[in-house]
Amino acid sequence: MNKPQLAIIIPCYNEELCIKNTVEKLFEVINDLISKGKIREDSYLYLIDDGSKDSTWSIIEELHSGNNLVKGTKFLRNYGNQKAIIAGLESVREIGCDCVVSIDADLQQDEWAIERFLDEFQKGYDIVYGIRNNRKTDSFFKKFTALAFYKTMNLLGVNIPPNHSDYRLISKRALEILNLYPEKLLFLRGFFHEVGLKSTSVKFDVKPRMAGESKFNFASLMALALNGITSYSIVPLRMVAVLGFFMALIGFVVGLEAVFEKIFLHNSPNGWATVVVLLSVFGGIQLFCLGIIGEYVGQLYKEVKSRPRYIKDIELK
Repeated sequence: MNKPQLAIIIPCYNEELCIKNTVEKLFEVINDLISKGKIREDSYLYLIDDGSKDSTWSIIEELHSGNNLVKGTKFLRNYGNQKAIIAGLESVREIGCDCVVSIDADLQQDEWAIERFLDEFQKGYDIVYGIRNNRKTDSFFKKFTALAFYKTMNLLGVNIPPNHSDYRLISKRALEILNLYPEKLLFLRGFFHEVGLKSTSVKFDVKPRMAGESKFNFASLMALALNGITSYSIVPLRMVAVLGFFMALIGFVVGLEAVFEKIFLHNSPNGWATVVVLLSVFGGIQLFCLGIIGEYVGQLYKEVKSRPRYIKDIELK
């Protein structure tokens, strides 16, 4: 296989403290790969400013003016990490590349693992997942929620590799297939699993952030999890149907028991506490089921409106 042109996309949100250092380190990796004859000299970086409120974009512009291998785009507002990655993938497809790696702006993921990604790509793999060796840098809460997310997704039939985020290499072929998916709330981790291309994985160590704080919080991670579940599984809807059936069955049995006591035992049911408990339990289950259904209705609502995933303000090529 000929030397591929590599693109590296970096979603950025308020990363003024680390973006220069990140670009420098990634060019160290690119230059090392060029010297080893593994990629072309015109391999480049593509940065997506996801509506930052600090000086992230002005730093990107400065880096671009000094090196045209630093490219990028700026969103009108914050659209979220997933849409920033999708924008990067779509943009490098338009510019041109043979393969693309997505990596976080804080470089907690080991950037030197990109060489091993390329080695697997040269073997014919279209998707190379980055799998972290451990979660030592995470808090207990984040470890627990991450484990719960992967377990839940696997139970629902979406077999995402555990401890994989969005650090991956994909081929030009995968980019072309991605272009066939017009849905607005595309869940990338589910997409790359579902598409069925030849894939493998590379393990890497996670480093502490070089500067600043993580932009992911509980709300954003929960939104990502709900999007993943509702995008790639209808199991929750089936669970609602099964739960509704058993609720109806229990209600029918309780009703028969009340009629039996009234007619044959002449003992009118008493105990308001029992009634209140049953109403509370069943009412809570009903609200829970409505919430699940609401998530799916919300997905349909957003898709039917066909709004753009994001709007670019400025682009540097």
